Amino acid sequence: MSRDASFEEGAERPLNLGALDEDDLKVIAALVQDAVFPLAEMTYDRKARRFVLLINRFRWEDKAQSRHAPERVQALLAFDTVLGVASHGLERDEQGRVLSLLTMGWEAGEPPAGRLVLTLAGGGAIRLDCEALDVTLKDVTRPYLAPSGQRPRHDA
Repeated sequence: MSRDASFEEGAERPLNLGALDEDDLKVIAALVQDAVFPLAEMTYDRKARRFVLLINRFRWEDKAQSRHAPERVQALLAFDTVLGVASHGLERDEQGRVLSLLTMGWEAGEPPAGRLVLTLAGGGAIRLDCEALDVTLKDVTRPYLAPSGQRPRHDA
């Protein structure tokens, strides 16, 4: 005998996604567009070859946006197989500075290696030299109302 699905089974769940190719990366890049994070929430573990950001991302995937105020959620954006990190327009002594992620892109090198470029609002950028493309996005808190009460704007 079959059973009906419950309300809880249809509920939105925290995201836990991975990207191992450019198509997957485009999905994650869309989900983290306009994420904000303090400079202090960037960590590079050279030994583990892992670069991690604790971000506050807008919930672009939220199907109920028309019924409630805009929401954000804290998430870990992790990059594995990172061989080196470089940045432009960022100073280490600005730990309290809040950054806004505009986009992420992959620049292929000798397969499977390449570079991930994280473009920031205000002209900054972070470049990750990677052995291979390996990105994870995992929500780590419940959604909360966006402090601004607004959806991020995109001027054409």
